[in-house]
Amino acid sequence: MGSPVPAVREEPSLLRESRHATPRRYLMCPPAHFKVTYSINPWMDPSKPVDVPLALAQWEVLRDRYRSLGHTVEELTPLPGLPDMVFAANGATVIGGRVLGARFAHPERAAEAAAHLEWFRTHGYGEIREPLEVNEGEGDFAVTASYVLAGRGFRASPLSHGEAQEFFGRPVIGLELVDPRYYHLDTALAVLDEAGDEVMYHPAAFSPGSRAVLRQLFPDALEVDAADAAAFGLNAVSDGRNVLLPQAALGLFEPLRERGFEPLGVDLGELLKGGGSVKCCTLELRTD
Repeated sequence: MGSPVPAVREEPSLLRESRHATPRRYLMCPPAHFKVTYSINPWMDPSKPVDVPLALAQWEVLRDRYRSLGHTVEELTPLPGLPDMVFAANGATVIGGRVLGARFAHPERAAEAAAHLEWFRTHGYGEIREPLEVNEGEGDFAVTASYVLAGRGFRASPLSHGEAQEFFGRPVIGLELVDPRYYHLDTALAVLDEAGDEVMYHPAAFSPGSRAVLRQLFPDALEVDAADAAAFGLNAVSDGRNVLLPQAALGLFEPLRERGFEPLGVDLGELLKGGGSVKCCTLELRTD
């Protein structure tokens, strides 16, 4: 009997060739009024000063990087008195051109919801729902081809999951967050390939039952360790090939390359003082 034939392992360069970026449309908001004067998550410390010009320069690098990759970036006008508007991902969830607005858990951010809805109304979106339940947009809703993954535990109400399912007509999978440092789903999980239902996540951020669900739905997911999760490495945006993520998440670069992705590090250190990074700044405007 002959020796077994070893499995052929694809080279990273060949895997990268098989990955295809698709043009995306994003909504972002400049951090013109960004500051940390209150604390509504473990990362916010009002005693630490914010360099607004540096925050704006770092934000512009991210915006320009998207554009250089062929993506469209729309800009939402920042409003005085709403320092967290830069975290545009929290303002809505958009699937198939339908807009589910946000309802914020904390009064400090409540007025952002109306500003986002006004932008959608004035830009031709006809199917818009003002939510009854607390949800903070793509902070706690992550979209794949098969599911809408929905976080709960710190911000979004579990009742928002049913509201989203009825509005979008897609299966919504609830996931329980248990570590206050990962208070939004987009700090604990990132979609790498929406069409292929491919994700990466930090297991310890989730309850045991939710970890079991994730392993069942995504058996080949990239599981991210504590160091890269704490560097906000999961607050990332992928176009199917290029993955923009905090440059401090050094341990993720090689695993992403091994899976055929092109990791692109970005420095948003000033915005991290508010508890957000790449994904928090980026709301995807999906037409499909």
